[in-house]
Amino acid sequence: MQLQLQNIYGGSVEGFANIMNEKAKELGLKNSHFVTPHGLDNDEHYTTAYDLAILTNYALKNEKFKEIVGVKTTTIMVGNYPRTITNTNELLGNVPGVYGVKTGFTGKSGRCLVTACKRDNLDIIIVVLGADTKNIRGLDTKSIINYVFSSFEMIDTYQTVKDAFEKFDKIKNIKVQKSLDEVSLKLSENNTYIYPIEKNKINDLKTSIYCVSLINFNIPENSKLGALTLKCNNKILYSLDLILNNKIKRTTWQEYIKIFICDYKNYFK
Repeated sequence: MQLQLQNIYGGSVEGFANIMNEKAKELGLKNSHFVTPHGLDNDEHYTTAYDLAILTNYALKNEKFKEIVGVKTTTIMVGNYPRTITNTNELLGNVPGVYGVKTGFTGKSGRCLVTACKRDNLDIIIVVLGADTKNIRGLDTKSIINYVFSSFEMIDTYQTVKDAFEKFDKIKNIKVQKSLDEVSLKLSENNTYIYPIEKNKINDLKTSIYCVSLINFNIPENSKLGALTLKCNNKILYSLDLILNNKIKRTTWQEYIKIFICDYKNYFK
């Protein structure tokens, strides 16, 4: 038995659990703690629906994992005999778009089901915990799936943000101390501009912008001067930084005199 334990990833069950907890911390699972690899009832072994959704989203980026959890039935060899095994996920193959992920059951947790479902460009993860029966967990999951796909739509918000920035860029009036240079701004990049938005609230997309009105000539290029925020129904979807896009130089007294002379000549033309 000792020899077998030495071959466990992490060196022991405790070592393996420590690695699991480190990974959980890395993924931002704030309400999870693991003590065993099998997940049977233990007061120190727990998680939440939200944490499971984060973990599932991470796991599905592994193509082999994604392939395995999407298989309904397969045949394996046990010794010299073939054996057909069936996925216990009752929605797989029966509900359009479902491609995984995992069933679960213990005496304390009840019937659990983590489901991934994709239709068109909307990809969702549903976590149902503590159901009394398999039928209830399946019905609850299908109800959530139907609600999401009937109520939400993936919206590309890039044009909304771009239009708001360009409008602000035309009217901005940022003064620079000890310099006559004009300020050029750019927007920081976002990982995605595509968000699931309730269909009856698509017209509620609104932008707000705040920006400094005065800067010094020696402010470094690429400094943050403000932010553009996109909201839907008063809920913030994301914010982008307004960034100084040019180098500001101090205006010399000779340049001030030259500008004064030019203005003077133009005045008397």
